[in-house]
Amino acid sequence: MTLIKSISGIRGTIGGKPGESLSPVDVVKFTSAFGTFLKQGNPKADKIILGRDARLSGKLISDLVASTLMALGFDVIDLGLSTTPTVEMAVPMENAAGGIILTASHNPIQWNALKLLNEKGEFISGEEGQKVLELAENEDFNFSEVKKLGKHIVDDSYLKKHIEAILALDLVDVKAIKSAGFSVVVDAINSSGGIAVPELLYALGVKNVKCINEEPTGLFAHNPEPLPKHLGDIRAELKNGGFDLGIVVDPDVDRLAFICENGEPFGEEYTLVAVADYILSKSEKGEQTTVSNLSSTLALKDITEKHGASYHASAVGEVNVVTKMKEVGAVIGGEGNGGIIYPELHYGRDALVGIALFLSHLAHFDKPVGFLRKSYPNYFIAKKRVDLDEGMNVDLILTKMQSKYKKQPIDTQDGVKIIFEKEWVHLRKSNTEPIIRIYAESEFKTTAENLADKIILDIKEIVSGK
Repeated sequence: MTLIKSISGIRGTIGGKPGESLSPVDVVKFTSAFGTFLKQGNPKADKIILGRDARLSGKLISDLVASTLMALGFDVIDLGLSTTPTVEMAVPMENAAGGIILTASHNPIQWNALKLLNEKGEFISGEEGQKVLELAENEDFNFSEVKKLGKHIVDDSYLKKHIEAILALDLVDVKAIKSAGFSVVVDAINSSGGIAVPELLYALGVKNVKCINEEPTGLFAHNPEPLPKHLGDIRAELKNGGFDLGIVVDPDVDRLAFICENGEPFGEEYTLVAVADYILSKSEKGEQTTVSNLSSTLALKDITEKHGASYHASAVGEVNVVTKMKEVGAVIGGEGNGGIIYPELHYGRDALVGIALFLSHLAHFDKPVGFLRKSYPNYFIAKKRVDLDEGMNVDLILTKMQSKYKKQPIDTQDGVKIIFEKEWVHLRKSNTEPIIRIYAESEFKTTAENLADKIILDIKEIVSGK
């Protein structure tokens, strides 16, 4: 059993002992800490948005969270089965003090998590997360007397409001999408996407929609991370012909991947590249900027500069991407895992707005999806890791790697990223295990693999003292 407490929330497996898994005791304690934190920041705070994906444990965890927040005096606006971006948008729409999303994202069925939002509907900062952890550790809570308990209000209207807001965006071209007559197949991984994605597609004027793994039972038909090796069913549907595009989302609908008309993956890294290409092509020339994290593909930088705009990299993590986007005024940003952040709508990863923008792009491109993918630079990312002994000074190892490659441009805002002309390697330490994760990218797969292997050898030499 596993329980991971971090500044971004709490996640773990269901079942087992308190303190060792995501038990009811831990859910109540952590929810109490977050509610207390919100009250400390604003004593008049009285409303919190709650939503969940379709995991088997979702209703149980949701009931615990709602009851705890009501005991603290909050009214709970419960969206029920929803998406992460829908909850994010509902927070400011309701003028709520914050929000809680119950989802373990791409983790398997036995996992669940509480993800925490501020009054803007954005993930809380590291500093704020640390305060929540301290409140939980000290159990410094003060529950309301019986006449001041909060209410539980069910509101299932926000998905419709979310979709209406997407349709109202200037760059979402509903007329062009409808005229294109797209046929689309969707893999909704038996979660919220089975409701949200078809509803969006029909609203966009896509009439021929087939959804596999549609029913939101929480019994995921395959590993829920939207990687090519997990997507055999939808790829087979496309290979059989009759569809222009495959759309894949994760259980909480904040990650987005596409499949080409012939069943070949578009590439999760290229979701953001394609959407950014469209946004920049429709933007006024000038000081436009894009942002992705340090472990994302160089293709976004290439496309950004092709449009005369500037690219910026952030530390890994959605909250870091958002911070950098605000700092540089980015028109589009996100992560290479298929996370699209379009600030014109809101500052959160949103597969639904990503779908609408991509279909608008495809309708204007007026060629098959495979041709669109071939129009972008081709890069390959190798992902590896080095397991270290307990107690090793990982920071010292990274410092020595930085020194070894000091003649190269190096970015140290998140681990160590060593930059070459058309290649890079990014070293990040794990916060929970003695591990260094290694990401390397090149225009050639073998070169990326070899670069990662070379870095692994360098680390082993440092560890052995050679």
